[in-house]
Amino acid sequence: MSDFGKFVDAFTPAEVAEKVKTVGVDKANMSLIPLVILSLMAGAFISFAAMYYTVVMTDAGDAYGLARLVGGLVFALGFILVVIAGAELFTGNTLVVMAYAKGQVSFKSLMRNWGIVYVGNLIGALVTVYLVYLSGYLTDGDYGVGVTAIKSGLVKVDHSVTEAFVRGLFCNVLVCLGSWMVYASRSVTDKVMAVLFPISGFVAMGFEHCVANMYMIPIAMIAATDQAIVAAGHFDAAQLATLDFAGLMGNLIPVTLGNIVGGAGFVAMAYYLVYVYARPNR
Repeated sequence: MSDFGKFVDAFTPAEVAEKVKTVGVDKANMSLIPLVILSLMAGAFISFAAMYYTVVMTDAGDAYGLARLVGGLVFALGFILVVIAGAELFTGNTLVVMAYAKGQVSFKSLMRNWGIVYVGNLIGALVTVYLVYLSGYLTDGDYGVGVTAIKSGLVKVDHSVTEAFVRGLFCNVLVCLGSWMVYASRSVTDKVMAVLFPISGFVAMGFEHCVANMYMIPIAMIAATDQAIVAAGHFDAAQLATLDFAGLMGNLIPVTLGNIVGGAGFVAMAYYLVYVYARPNR
């Protein structure tokens, strides 16, 4: 194969497995300050995507499937920023379990990475929620953006524990498959295209992403305190009762667990068994 061919061809799945292990070791051993900063940035990046999604879904009309497709495509913004600009996202970091399974990362280092990144993503999302509140963004479109934010939050907190877990599992299977394909890519364009359809797919199908929900449920809680937005959406107190801390935790806990199982189990460990465990020399 010519050098040009090596440059343009994607990495093979076996080569990707090696890259995922190597990057996993780097992530697990990253020093505290860069890890915290990149985690905060990822929380903000996913929040930007959720903001974009909320605007696009406002007054979308009856075109349910088409609207969700467009909403999913714009939501991919957050993951494109994570991949191209660089940030540490909890759901993608579930792939670090591959390096742990190989014995290259300790359990303590794995938990350190997941814990710091998860909390950093949460803080980044909550800071964005506060800044969005200050910006007046929720009143845009004659309060339509705020109404859409509330509707999106209500859908999330109304899932049963089982629904939230399984939707979280499905979501991170797609997210981590997108990440896997990013590792197979050689150019910025490759990476964007690798991310676009898995991310837009999980959004369009209504699956649950814990970091996205760290923004979307709190912003719905904030919007629900604005009586003008509540009146514009014709919400009543009974409808909004689930938009509270219990509702947030009732979503985040099962969704997070589902995200871990989907990413670490259904993607990382599946490929580990195929490309690493089955090939002891790797």
